Amino acid sequence: MTIEDDRGQDHSHGRSHEHGEMSELSDTQLRVRSLETVLAEKGYVDSAALDVIVEAYETRIGPQNGQRVIARAWADPDFRAALLDDASAAVNTMGNVSDVGSHLIAVENTPEQHNMIVCTLCSCYPWEVLGLPPTWYKSVPYRSRAVLEPRAVLSKFGVTLPEETEIRVWDSTAETRYIVLPIRPEGTDGWSEEQLASLVIRNSMIGTGLAQRPGEAKGDS
Repeated sequence: MTIEDDRGQDHSHGRSHEHGEMSELSDTQLRVRSLETVLAEKGYVDSAALDVIVEAYETRIGPQNGQRVIARAWADPDFRAALLDDASAAVNTMGNVSDVGSHLIAVENTPEQHNMIVCTLCSCYPWEVLGLPPTWYKSVPYRSRAVLEPRAVLSKFGVTLPEETEIRVWDSTAETRYIVLPIRPEGTDGWSEEQLASLVIRNSMIGTGLAQRPGEAKGDS
């Protein structure tokens, strides 16, 4: 959730500005914003502190970290081997804002096997490298169908795999979380890590998407 309003300002212009912004939010975002306002007014939370946390997730802790990890693995065979051997240790060598705990495991997509991540019990998620989880990741339909009908779920995200490709679903827990190493797109020989990172989308690191091909617009479902 992006917080852009001037919370804590009591003058009428600030309230009018907030009203205009809130009219563009979803029902869930409106409820969260209202709850945040009530808690701030009662002194239970500090709005300024919340802004700092949100800013960190938006700019420093998020999928951009995972994109750098995947790009490094594509470009550096030694790092790729280290990532698949001990993802936590490998990722922590890249100087992220928040160290990844001992729970992170990297699973590699190949033409023979496609990996997909889910948390069937709640919404455990590798936030250090992927940021805040998308709404659909926490939804009951995804959590249940990903295990029972992974190929059908992938089709909803626009991913169609050959019938001979095995789909393996990994169930995250509070102790163990996963990141998918997608297949490197063709036509990227000689690309820098920065160029390669531009092809990595969040969904490809969850397994509900593929890395973008050169020339494709970047985005997530």
